[in-house]
Amino acid sequence: MVNMVAGCNTEENGCSEKKIDIMNGDSVCEYMHEYCSSTRPEPEHVIEEDRRKIMQPPDEWLPITQTRNGNSWTATCHLLCSGIGIQTLALPLALAYLGWFWGILCLSVAFVWQLYTIWLLISLHESVPGTRYSRYLHLSIAAFGVKLGKVLTIFPVLYLSAGTCVMFIITAGRTMKLFYKLVCEECSSKQQLSTVEWSLVFICLAILLSLFCPNLHSVAVASFLGAIMAVGYCTIIWVVIVAIGRVEETVYDPPGTMTSEASRIQSILSALAIISLAFRGHNVVLEIQATMPSTPNCPSIMLMRKGVIASYFIILICFFPLAIVGYWTFKNEIPAKGGMLTVLSTTLHLHTSKPVLGLIYIQIVISCVAAFQIYSMVIFDNLERVYSSRTSNKCPKLIRIGIRIFFGGLTFFISVAFPFLPSLAAFLGGIALPLTYGYPCLMWIAIKKPPKKSGSWWLNLGLGYSCIGLSVLVVVGSVWNLVTTGLDANFFHPR
Repeated sequence: MVNMVAGCNTEENGCSEKKIDIMNGDSVCEYMHEYCSSTRPEPEHVIEEDRRKIMQPPDEWLPITQTRNGNSWTATCHLLCSGIGIQTLALPLALAYLGWFWGILCLSVAFVWQLYTIWLLISLHESVPGTRYSRYLHLSIAAFGVKLGKVLTIFPVLYLSAGTCVMFIITAGRTMKLFYKLVCEECSSKQQLSTVEWSLVFICLAILLSLFCPNLHSVAVASFLGAIMAVGYCTIIWVVIVAIGRVEETVYDPPGTMTSEASRIQSILSALAIISLAFRGHNVVLEIQATMPSTPNCPSIMLMRKGVIASYFIILICFFPLAIVGYWTFKNEIPAKGGMLTVLSTTLHLHTSKPVLGLIYIQIVISCVAAFQIYSMVIFDNLERVYSSRTSNKCPKLIRIGIRIFFGGLTFFISVAFPFLPSLAAFLGGIALPLTYGYPCLMWIAIKKPPKKSGSWWLNLGLGYSCIGLSVLVVVGSVWNLVTTGLDANFFHPR
């Protein structure tokens, strides 16, 4: 009889060997049960997570995380360049709608609120040991799950990146046209370029610069120049306004258009939209932090905090003086379309020298070119990620050039085909508003898991849901404004 001893361990030369007695059915069943238990398949969500990890290209292949040589100075430049924009020039209009007390109060609350959410984002960047959430979408997926995370953040991230680039093209094209008229009043009547042609000049400059900036860290020099230009034109405008003094017959009452209770409510909603949308850049905060090195002794949050404190102190001294001085001078004479930029080309044009106006126009264009590089890098990173995930290879230089030219051409086409997009900025921005004020609070609760009904839990939950309510108000107000004033849908006819 052939026997294989089951359950017995024979030790030979220090090695143990388990043998099975085929005549002993109980031993065989017990052994097979242990074998099947040890080879049980992983749950479906674990397999899906492993599959996504395998498909993810290395960070060194992608533009945002290709180099991690950033510091607090580069972070300050990136945050200033991406945070100060043409939307700042509409703040005096918000004060005209709300008045001194409520206008300054709402602006202060919005500033503190968005600064707090930035603080949460940079704290969540390395909330899991050994993991860096270098993109807003990845942090959202980690907090809310794959499906819900994508649903909540894909549109806001795309709009606040690609949509902002379209706004840069529209704004810079119009500003370059104003600059040309200013310096060439005689020749402008003979050989005047259209807004489309000036927009084409701008996008060519932006694409050309992007070819020399393969990753986000390489944009640091352009961000430094763009930050100086953005701070420069905001400061020059309010200094010039102070030098000119108050406009005659300035009365600090609500604008004349607010003749009824309904129009007053509509103006209040418009003011809330202007103030809440004046603060931007949250969709690139994690990406900026991703350019920094991180070690156990010096995590990236330490460098990023210095950059946030420095940059937002400068933003504070840019936004508030411009809003207060602009309202103090012009009050309800500020046009609803264009804000201080329209005032610059009309009223201030008569009281300011050409070199000063020309300097302001040039600074606006340069800041738009520099900020275009930061916001477009999010799109470049996603497109290169798709290519690397499908080919399992690093994106070659020729493909990178093609991606930049394709994106530049696409945004230029959108800016020409839909030149009225600034009129829809409040509606689209209202939809994307939770990305700035709400989602960071809810993501902090989901990842940090504070004790329920604790102070931090109530604070972040309240801010998260308050932002959703604010977003609804901004969208309703923008739709209301479009219904009452109408939309000049001048397709393919930029002015």
